[in-house]
Amino acid sequence: MKRYIYLITIILLSTNQSFSQFYNKNNLQESIQLDTNFSFTPENAKRKSFFEKDAVQIALVPTLFLTASALTWNSKEDIREQRNRYVPSFQYKYDDILQYAPAATVFGLKAAGVKGRNDIKRTTISYGASMAIMAILVNSIKYTAKVERPDGSSKNSFPSGHTAMAFANAAFLDKEYGLVNPLYSIGGYGAATMTGLGRSLNNRHWVPDILAGAGIGILSTQLAYFFVDKIYGNKGDNLSLISKLGGNENPSFLAVKLGFTSGLESIVETEDEEALAKLGWEAGLEGAYFFNKHWGLGGQIAVASFPFSEDKVNDPDDPNIKGKVLSQSMGNLTFSVGPYYAIHFSDRWNLMIKALGGYSIGADGNISLKVLSHEVHIPELEDGKVQLAEYKPANVFQFTTGLALTYNITDNLGITAYSDFNHSQSKITYKINDDILEEGDLKINTVKHPLNYLSMGVRLTAYF
Repeated sequence: MKRYIYLITIILLSTNQSFSQFYNKNNLQESIQLDTNFSFTPENAKRKSFFEKDAVQIALVPTLFLTASALTWNSKEDIREQRNRYVPSFQYKYDDILQYAPAATVFGLKAAGVKGRNDIKRTTISYGASMAIMAILVNSIKYTAKVERPDGSSKNSFPSGHTAMAFANAAFLDKEYGLVNPLYSIGGYGAATMTGLGRSLNNRHWVPDILAGAGIGILSTQLAYFFVDKIYGNKGDNLSLISKLGGNENPSFLAVKLGFTSGLESIVETEDEEALAKLGWEAGLEGAYFFNKHWGLGGQIAVASFPFSEDKVNDPDDPNIKGKVLSQSMGNLTFSVGPYYAIHFSDRWNLMIKALGGYSIGADGNISLKVLSHEVHIPELEDGKVQLAEYKPANVFQFTTGLALTYNITDNLGITAYSDFNHSQSKITYKINDDILEEGDLKINTVKHPLNYLSMGVRLTAYF
């Protein structure tokens, strides 16, 4: 009996000590709450930074795409001109199927038993919500804006529904399996990018349509997951399991880039030595594989265009003809490779330095006289223009060096601001139209001079 009384006494003392600690702890916390109106809980132990807030996470990338759409609106004709010069007869409808590939991958992986963020029921609900939001946004804008397609087939070009579908599906794949393996995200967004590119190559959409579609697609999936997560009260059925998978510490990446170009010297000048080149644009894909945290090898595929100003060209001397001399934009397609070096300021910020060398393919172009009014018969006149000459840039070596500052929104995705310097020794051959040649004039002229230009812009960077 004494033994049992002793055990009961020990239990009571332990319980009393625990109760006292609990009581004192509660009193202390209560006192702090009364004095400072603040309670120590896991949620507010560490305040979220600006980029970690839900609204910023949802809206940041879509806002960048929509901003890019607005910035390229006035250049859409120039951008389409490059398509017409490089691939005028492109007609491959792969984009009609590829837009669904990321979503098909998600449900295929679910059927194969590969665990992702959610189970099949919640995944289906999230996907259905994403499709509903995307359809409402795309169609309400399409039939309100009534923008004519570049091929003239209809007036429902803006925004691109195919691209919105593709990027909504890519974001869906990223949400479900991005934490399992970043290559799923790379593949999904790669397929979405190829879909958007296909819409431009097939002459079905302007570039602003495609950029807006990408923004709307990503926004739709982000909003769908936000609301479904609120309903379920957590961030995913299997999140605790897949979040334990560690990412690659090396900053290997694949990125989509879009920016502006500015020549450091004039490519073409008038007789009064007035520079005609104006602000151009650049777009492309860039990526690198890093062997460690600092050194990597990579490259880029980029298209750049240099439009020319019309208002700086004087009218022709012939008083019977009033017009302006027009030149198609000079453009080049560049493939380049070289070393990359990364400097890490923190877990979120890094600076990359690159030195690339590659091959630049120039686009052929025409120089013509746009006739505004005339009092004499012009037999060569066609669509209000008379062709004066043709020009053909030679394919040359191009050197590119630059800096890129990246903020990592997540472990797999970052936003980058970049600035590049590009140099080549251009060689342009001009062939004068026989109809305007005068006695003693050379039919073919070749001009050689350096071509240096800066390109600045942003890129969406995905790590793998």
